[in-house]
Amino acid sequence: MKDLYEKSEISFALFWIALYVATSIILGNLGDNKTALAVGLAVISVLMFLFVYRNGLLKKYGLDGWGENNRALLWFIPLWIIASGNFWGGFMSDCHGSAIITAAVSMAFVGFVEELVFRGFLFKAMLKDGNVAMAIIVSSVTFGLGHIFSLFTGDSFIESLTGIVVAITMGFVLTMVFFKCGSLIPCIIAHCVIDVSSVFTADKTGLLNVIYIIVFFSFAIGYCLYLLHIKTPDIHKTETNIN
Repeated sequence: MKDLYEKSEISFALFWIALYVATSIILGNLGDNKTALAVGLAVISVLMFLFVYRNGLLKKYGLDGWGENNRALLWFIPLWIIASGNFWGGFMSDCHGSAIITAAVSMAFVGFVEELVFRGFLFKAMLKDGNVAMAIIVSSVTFGLGHIFSLFTGDSFIESLTGIVVAITMGFVLTMVFFKCGSLIPCIIAHCVIDVSSVFTADKTGLLNVIYIIVFFSFAIGYCLYLLHIKTPDIHKTETNIN
């Protein structure tokens, strides 16, 4: 794994993306019980974190602290508002039992893995080429397109397309937050809140859903435009060499 990383960080990122996707598809289709998926995602999470930790890459991938510019980033309040979206529809009447707990654990690992893979490995690999705009676009769009698999889980084409657009937009927000504060921790927290809350909360319908969509895109676009003017921390200007 270390050899692959040193040879090509992009190939390294693509390896983890492929492993994550394959694990999600194979283990996610082993019935309604998500225990196997939770275990698989937990193993991937541990392996990725150990690689980062043992090779002194915590700072490079924004896992060594809360980051910089927190006040300038408005303490991430717009990010927390966006992440609260699933709660707008209220909680499901039947949200207890081991199955739903296992599903929630799986979604927590999904948030961690996707942030480290797309915002960490892939984004930082592309950032080495010096093209910041391209790195942000590829990381965000790739993350969003990964949600195309909802087409194979029973969602309609319109639902899947909407989900992809929302995911791409959220990808831009999370990537910009990481780029401007140097920490992946706020992104991981927000992502986990979104994914885990989707297990316990009811779907938004009618006017409430329309209102949330308007709020989501308004905050997402407005926050990204605001972040463009925030100073970029030094973490992205000097790459950390692997030990």
